[in-house]
Amino acid sequence: MTTLLSRLRPDLFTLALLAAVVLASLLPVRGAAVAPLDAVTHGAIALLFFLHGARLSRHAILEGAGHWRLHLLVLASTFVLFPLLGLVLRWALAGWLDPNLLLGLFFLCLLPSTVQSSIAFTSMAGGNVAAAVCSASASNLLGVLLTPLLAGLLLRRGGGGVSLEAVGVIFVELFVPFLAGHLLRRWIGAWVERHRPLLGLVDRGSILLVVYTAFSEAVVNGLWARLGWKDVLLLGALSGALLAAVLVVTTAVSRGLGFSCEDEITIVFCGSKKSLASGVPMASVLFPGAAVGAIVLPLMLFHQLQLMVCAVLARHYARRGQERRADG
Repeated sequence: MTTLLSRLRPDLFTLALLAAVVLASLLPVRGAAVAPLDAVTHGAIALLFFLHGARLSRHAILEGAGHWRLHLLVLASTFVLFPLLGLVLRWALAGWLDPNLLLGLFFLCLLPSTVQSSIAFTSMAGGNVAAAVCSASASNLLGVLLTPLLAGLLLRRGGGGVSLEAVGVIFVELFVPFLAGHLLRRWIGAWVERHRPLLGLVDRGSILLVVYTAFSEAVVNGLWARLGWKDVLLLGALSGALLAAVLVVTTAVSRGLGFSCEDEITIVFCGSKKSLASGVPMASVLFPGAAVGAIVLPLMLFHQLQLMVCAVLARHYARRGQERRADG
């Protein structure tokens, strides 16, 4: 029980995110300070995606690229199953949930998978790590392109306020730095690898800055006057239901298609994640500033929930693998 509770405990980064929300709620940035902070935030976002591009190893992609059935299933879960579930939720909850929260719930369904946690949980559970590296990297690379395109198509058609001009902006502000970082990897890749812990701080610092800026503007525009604890609790329940549905479907389909246990683990963990590191910056570019705070709230809840649930699930897979090896 102690081990289970320790794995369910929020990590330090989640606590830092909560601290940024509390700080923005109590001391939101106002007036003349808004423009300089906004410029710094956009610079931090560009740096974040530049570093993501510099970290992307072509060798890691090529190493697992041959397992195409697995990769197609992971990508189908990320960019087909999730968006379909998001459309169902958006239709079913119209009028029952704050529009920006509902938009945020749908937006998280369009995001790519995580890289670090997908690989970490796959390794912990005894899955196919090489395939996980390839799938998670491919998901993030394609997500820079597919997420804004899906958002522009589905949200614009549904009146969500995303214009094609905003989609163009995300290519300039996110994809161009990402591509530049990857093209420069030959010269800066070794430095990036040597300073990975420091650059991890840049990652987290950039996200915290975006969250603080977004929630500041949302608070100034009356976010907490519109939302109550019932909204947040409902959002948590919906996030849990969404995650559970994807875990069940990916597990059932991978077994039905005859994948090995190691490949099933990779499919489940890579196909059920959504990237906070990509989602928060994208939301700040795609949506009006006053709405971003509420829109990223579902993603923040889902982020912590997926970490807690997948930590327990990884332990279950690892224990089952040990039992199989003992029996064999």
